[in-house]
Formats: sequence, C-alpha cells, structure tokens
Amino acid sequence: MAKILVIDDERSIRSTLKDILDFEGYTVELAENGRQGVEKATQGSYDLIFSDIKMPEMDGIEVLDALRQAETESPIVMISGHGDIETAVRCIRGGAFDFIEKPIDLNRLLVTVKNALEKKTLVKETKVLRKKVQSKYRMVGESAPVQRVRDMIDRVAPTEARVLITGANGTGKEVVARLIHEQSHRAQEPLVEVNCAAIPSELIESELFGHVKGAFTSAIKDRAGKFEQADGGTLFLDEIGDMSLAAQAKVLRALQENEITRVGSDKPIRVNVRVLAATNKDLSKEIAEGRFREDLFHRLNVIPIHVPSLDERKEDIPLLVNYFAEQICGEQGWALKRFEPAAVTALQDRSWTGNIRELRNVVERLIILGGAAITAEDVKQFA
Repeated sequence: MAKILVIDDERSIRSTLKDILDFEGYTVELAENGRQGVEKATQGSYDLIFSDIKMPEMDGIEVLDALRQAETESPIVMISGHGDIETAVRCIRGGAFDFIEKPIDLNRLLVTVKNALEKKTLVKETKVLRKKVQSKYRMVGESAPVQRVRDMIDRVAPTEARVLITGANGTGKEVVARLIHEQSHRAQEPLVEVNCAAIPSELIESELFGHVKGAFTSAIKDRAGKFEQADGGTLFLDEIGDMSLAAQAKVLRALQENEITRVGSDKPIRVNVRVLAATNKDLSKEIAEGRFREDLFHRLNVIPIHVPSLDERKEDIPLLVNYFAEQICGEQGWALKRFEPAAVTALQDRSWTGNIRELRNVVERLIILGGAAITAEDVKQFA
C-alpha cells in the first residue's frame, strides 16, 4: 500500500488527514514542521507528500524547493488556506503536483491522492520501459576494437557531423547509430530508420521524401516522408549501398540544400536532420563500378566508423554470452542458465560469419535445448 507523508504545523489538519488516509488503507507518517518534513522526505521513501504552505520557520515553498533540489521523485500536494491560492498556483509552476484548500473536502482529497499515485506509477513504468529500450542497444565488450568504436561515438555524438558506419552484417551498426543519437543534443527528437535494402527502388523516393495525393496510382492522400518525420532529429539510412542512383541524387540534393520535395510536387520543404548512414559494402568498389555516387559518398563520409567483426574481438564473447543469457532468460521469465567455462571456450573457438546476431541466436538455442548448465557438449550438439 502507498506510503504518504503529511507535513503541517496544525495538529488538527495532521490528525484529520491521517484518519482519512488510514481509513482508505494508506500508510501515513506525520511531520509537524517544514524542517522535520524535509528530513523525513529525504531520508525515507514516500509515494506522496502533503505540505502546508503557511508554516513557521520553513514554509511550504521552501519545503518544495528543498525537495526538488534533493530530486525527490514523490508527487507533492500543497495544502492552502483561502488566501494562499496565488501562492499555491506559484507552487504548481514550481513543480508541485496539485493543491487542496482548507477546509479539506473529502472527495477532493481522495481524487487528488488517486491522481498523484497514478502519476507516480506511470513515471516509474516509463523509466522501466526506457531502461528496457536502452538496454536493447548496448555495445557489450571491453576489447580494444570495441573501445575504439566507443571513443569515436563519444567524440562524434555531440557534434552535427554526418557519420558513415561500415561493417559486416550482424556486427551492430544499428547499435552504433542509436548510441550516437542517444548521446547527441537531438536525443529528445525522433530517430527515424530507413532500411534502403528492404524498400523497392521504385518506392524509395516516396519513402524518403513523401508524396502528394495523385502523384501515382496508390497515392490516395498526402504523405510525409522519412526526412520530414526526422525533422529536428536523426535520420539513419541503413544499407545505403543498396540505394538506387536516382534516389542517391535526391539524397545528395537534400543534404546540400537542407530541403526536400515530395514526389508529385514542386514545392520545396525545409528540413533539419542529422544523417547517419551504414553499409556492409565497400563503397569505394561500388563507386569504381558506377553503382554509388562519389559526391554522395564524400557528403556522408565526414566521420567514418568501422564496426569490427566478432572474429576480430573474440575476447568479448564471454561478456556477450552472459549479456544475451540474462536478456533472453529475462524476456522469457526463465531462471538464468549458466554457461560452463568449457562451453564459452568452445564458442570462442568457432568462426562467426554472422557476427553478433549469429551469436545471440546460438545462445538462445542453447538456452532452450541445453541442460540446466550449458556444457561444451551442448555447444557441440546444438550450436
């Protein structure tokens, strides 16, 4: 049950709130002045805090300021007398969740408590979800090649520089792109991903730049493209080596002019995007064979980051195996399975043409088909 702190210098108000909230099943603690309240709030954990505004020595505004400086996550509801409404509104602007007037109305009180506790629950759930999303995109490993990539991300992320991420399939190029975005000043804006290899060449321009109604047979309404969707944020062009030459020309113009034109329109639209690109191809070879524009390559390749293959960083395999085992077992709600040292060594002795993606699949297969502890024999049989 939720734990609530009441800070008020009037014994009658404290007693009234405690009686009501006790009856509703909440755990209630009391503080008879602001200083005592701040001390309790910063030393304990509360789901909701009530604080009177007018109190001697330390008033409610000072309590609110102190708790905000201490980064208290509990919602704070101010208790105000009739003449304190303007002050209560100022408290709301200063971070208080709500205020209730004296004399305290029972229904108003219970609704405020319900809303405040629901908000705290939502905030907590959001943090958990954000942590799960962030944990999905981690660069696991301590090897020298991985550390070089991390160092590049740290140096490049705060800038506006375009980045070309190269590496074989399954090495984690998308992870690098997402980490760059998350560490940039655009992190609160969208990261929009386009898999250029998965979109037919006749549709790629519409996908990137959007179209107007009637531009082609299936264009039944105006549609914003990925450049517009990423405005203010980051556009990640994955597998850009598979993009058609016609689309490459339009992407080049968008990068040069910071504007795009929807298919079927002649009206330019200004966009502000940071472009990250990735490819598993040798673009120098593609340029030599006429399949990739050299001028676009130089626009994209301001900062090159090469992601090493798993065979180049086999010393990271023990860390990756533990990470994937925890992730997979956690997602399925299973007890964590242990990999015996000989099993990990057997995985290190293999060649990983599919890189990180292949290793994760193998770890999942071993967890499903192997015994309580994964052995070298399991690796030999199932991997």
